[in-house]
Amino acid sequence: MTTNLLSDVHMQIMWNRLISVVEEQALTLIRTAFSTSVRESGDLSAGVFNQAGEMIAQAVTGTPGHVNAMAEAVGHFIRDIGSNNIFEGDVYITNDPWKGTGHLHDFTVVSPSFRCGKLIGYFACTAHVVDVGGRGFGPDANEVYEEGIFIPIMKFATRGEVNRDLINIIRNNVRESDQVVGDIYSLAACNEIGQRRLMDMMDEFRMEDLEELAEFIFKRSYDATIERLAELPGGSYTNTMRVDGYDAPIDIAVRLEVGKDQIVADFEGTSPPSPKGINCPLIYSAAYACYAIKCAVAPDIPNNYASLKPFTIVAPKNCILNAQRPAPVSVRHVLGHLVPDAVLGAIHKMLPGRIPAEGSGALWNLHISARPLQGDHGPTDGGQRAEVLLFNSGGMGARPELDGPSATAFPSGVQSMSIEATEHVGPVVFWRKELRDGSGGAGQFRGGLGQVVEISPTNGHEIYFNAMFDRVENAPRGREGGEDGAPGSVRLDDGTILAAKGRQHVPAGRRLILELPGGGGYGEPSKRSPELAKQDIEFNYVGQKT
Repeated sequence: MTTNLLSDVHMQIMWNRLISVVEEQALTLIRTAFSTSVRESGDLSAGVFNQAGEMIAQAVTGTPGHVNAMAEAVGHFIRDIGSNNIFEGDVYITNDPWKGTGHLHDFTVVSPSFRCGKLIGYFACTAHVVDVGGRGFGPDANEVYEEGIFIPIMKFATRGEVNRDLINIIRNNVRESDQVVGDIYSLAACNEIGQRRLMDMMDEFRMEDLEELAEFIFKRSYDATIERLAELPGGSYTNTMRVDGYDAPIDIAVRLEVGKDQIVADFEGTSPPSPKGINCPLIYSAAYACYAIKCAVAPDIPNNYASLKPFTIVAPKNCILNAQRPAPVSVRHVLGHLVPDAVLGAIHKMLPGRIPAEGSGALWNLHISARPLQGDHGPTDGGQRAEVLLFNSGGMGARPELDGPSATAFPSGVQSMSIEATEHVGPVVFWRKELRDGSGGAGQFRGGLGQVVEISPTNGHEIYFNAMFDRVENAPRGREGGEDGAPGSVRLDDGTILAAKGRQHVPAGRRLILELPGGGGYGEPSKRSPELAKQDIEFNYVGQKT
């Protein structure tokens, strides 16, 4: 008994150490990345896997969509490369939306881990790059072929020798070649640091492989998750949530079948695919559906192969959350980030009093192509062409016992780029980036506030931007009597209303104004503390009724 206890303590120490290994792996990517989406916002994932390609541990740094999709992606790498073609010093790469993380802008890199000449596992990481060519980061394409360069699962390096032809092809197919190629090397370096730290750990603990530690982690994670599921009221729970879509509204329908050892989320009844690039491959839809379930029923259990195993996600092939190749998928995050609110709406019926109101959900990503004006109106120094990417977040829904956080990126968890870092990348100026007055949904607990972002080109320049926004026509809904949050809006400073999706123009001398949605309220507004209700009006946190 004492021996088993000591062994368990020893294993737990190694488990904690392994998490620190992958956390340093992720931080290496942040420190060496070229793109602001990685360096400033942490739009990435990193993890370590066993010989079978099952995720043992993930870095805390990173997004649920990347992490949970990457957890499935490594198996695709092993099958496509082939076990007889895996060598020490290899590095593999893809941006295949259906075998990676859902769209071409995410590169996933996998490196086999060898110890004393024996394959013991894999390191993997993912990052969003600023450009992949094609139409750019936006929803206007009609097929994935228009959206940019498609790299199938292949070798970035063989036995330590980089594939120069691949680098040359990428460099000549993207607009920001130095940033993109630099980020790919950063991904490879990220895995290399993970490998070095793992070898240090294995030397210290005198480990020959990872299988015994992986078995310990998997058993405890799975057993703990099953214990949580056994406490749930079994049955079937449904929810439908309407969102904007591209040029027609989209219904996300979900049915949860809850058993003692499994939860199945079925998206039968969800709207069919769109002709535009808001479609979502199942690998990404499943990543965020699993995240929502885990947040509600097992938030404190570490994320790995075994803790995700009890969750099964299915969707018909003719729905927008299971888009088939060659559907356009560039801004798949818009629908993917809204999946958790749809799933949580069903969980609310199972666990009333525990689930927040709906929030803004999808990031309001802004991809800008800045161009100098031509002729006499152009800058005297020739100006600057640049691709600029910016992440912005609306408000979260109110919680059953607390107000909703403002300007918070749920469910993605990414940080916004700083204004200074973004202005350094290209010829743009920020005039405002502040909380949006009156955007929180009223309730016993108030929804979080959205933001107002005001941006323009510098003198002598114009900008085109790819809008990929939602919750403009369909505001985040309140819960249990709480009021809806404010819907978003997109306009110029002269009052011109712009579309929420698609490529658009901001002329020289004009400013683009984004008003991000606020979160829904929770509970009847009449039940709110009089002191807090007064403060909401004084500080203009909620919209006043006329």
